[in-house]
Amino acid sequence: MLRAIVRCGFLLTVFLSFDVARAESPATHGPWLTGDWGGVRTRLIDRGVDLQFSATSEIAYNPAGGARPGIAYAGQATFGATFNLDRLIGLHDAQIQVTYTSRTGQDLVANAQLNTLQLVQEVYGRGQTVRLTQFWFDQKYFDGLLDWKVGRATIGEDFANFSCDFQNLTFCGSDPGNIVGGYIYNWPISQWGTRLKVALNGFGYVQAGLYDQNEQYLGYNDKLLPVFYPDSTGVLVPAEVAWEPTFGPAKLPGKYKVGGWYSTSPADDVLLDVNGNVRALTGLPPMQHRGRYGGYINFEQQITRTATDNPVGGLRLFLNAVQADTATSGLDRQMAVGAIYTGPFSERPNDSIAFAVGTTHVNTRVAYGQSLQNWTGAGPVPIRNSEYVFELYYTLVPTNGVYIRPNIQYVHTPGGTSQNGDIIILGLKSQIFF
Repeated sequence: MLRAIVRCGFLLTVFLSFDVARAESPATHGPWLTGDWGGVRTRLIDRGVDLQFSATSEIAYNPAGGARPGIAYAGQATFGATFNLDRLIGLHDAQIQVTYTSRTGQDLVANAQLNTLQLVQEVYGRGQTVRLTQFWFDQKYFDGLLDWKVGRATIGEDFANFSCDFQNLTFCGSDPGNIVGGYIYNWPISQWGTRLKVALNGFGYVQAGLYDQNEQYLGYNDKLLPVFYPDSTGVLVPAEVAWEPTFGPAKLPGKYKVGGWYSTSPADDVLLDVNGNVRALTGLPPMQHRGRYGGYINFEQQITRTATDNPVGGLRLFLNAVQADTATSGLDRQMAVGAIYTGPFSERPNDSIAFAVGTTHVNTRVAYGQSLQNWTGAGPVPIRNSEYVFELYYTLVPTNGVYIRPNIQYVHTPGGTSQNGDIIILGLKSQIFF
């Protein structure tokens, strides 16, 4: 069904929305380390082709905690292009995005046996391979009132979207995927789907989406091609409403998002078996649920602005929180709060310093099953509760397109149990936009 919706939507958009009106100049992704290539880059953008090349690396070392000290490197390279269809073929307010990602490296959590609930190198995961991450068509209608995207997209680029400047996954990206990653896939995994966004003039926007549910997106078959995989298990339906106010004479911007999701795919109960008894004790197959759900909030607000021409200079605060259903989710909630100050020194207006505190909670029903195992002698197993993470970083911008972020992380009760000693992580994250 979803396949038909996606195909029909794409065709209808192309054939029914053709307009020869010319769009405004597209936003570029500069400044870049390699510059404008002697004007070639600007000329390509003027003609409707915006090329993107970037590399992210994360190094992590644990001087304390874990089974042993270790050091690990993880990295990601991206290769993408935005095609402005207004400039290329006269299709008004339309674009196509194509992006490939390549991930490499190792995971310190596994290497040093940290046993954490969240990665200390957020860029690691989903396979050390090259895969298609974005392949979508987007067009705006009625002077931007409606925005329709269709194709292969990552859910987190539209729903519960948040920056990924921190190195610990607790503070990075779309937080629903951080706790229910078994069926909500964050970058670099994409799925066929569609998203409709409606601008609310003077308020913000409301949007909803429909995405294919299929574990084969995680695999490596045809990973470079925009293929449709068979045997889908259902659809994922997210929705979000956002308020985007400005405050005071300085018009300090804020974004306050509330959203949720529902998945029609079947899922196992985390505690009970088919007869309604504790599965860890009976060993019987789990009770099945038809549907999974959850909700989230993402709040960001700029509090001050430095006396520079940098619009993001000053102090910005954020709060992210997500709650998943307790019937099917091993991790049922996550919360993070933090502060980011851009331009801490007048001579370095693009540098920033940031601090965040977050927690990830193990479902109490899971912990109850673990306690019963120990009570009956089927254990011992650790009874898990919450993991707490603290991270401090400084961003150094030595030149155009280069961001270097030394950071320190502290993890209290890793894995949600006091049986694991606290962990200190010394990290170095770098991002280069070529």
